[in-house]
Amino acid sequence: MIGESHSLLNEFPSHKDDISKLCEQEPDFAKQASQYNELDEKIRILELDNSPVSDAEIRQMKHDRSVLKDVLFRRIQEFAATR
Repeated sequence: MIGESHSLLNEFPSHKDDISKLCEQEPDFAKQASQYNELDEKIRILELDNSPVSDAEIRQMKHDRSVLKDVLFRRIQEFAATR
């Protein structure tokens, strides 16, 4: 939906503790999580402002967010499996 938050915690609420611990323990994960959330916020703002960018740009941003989300989720799953 347009304007809907896809922040990492909204996408994976059952992994809130794992996400928090990963952010504390692994700077690379924390950096990627921050990039993901910043990109999500940028997309939301553009959508709410009626996308003052081209369709190709917004599609690329959404694609990048999706790829980053997959990378982060795999890391979350790996972390959760070791606990």
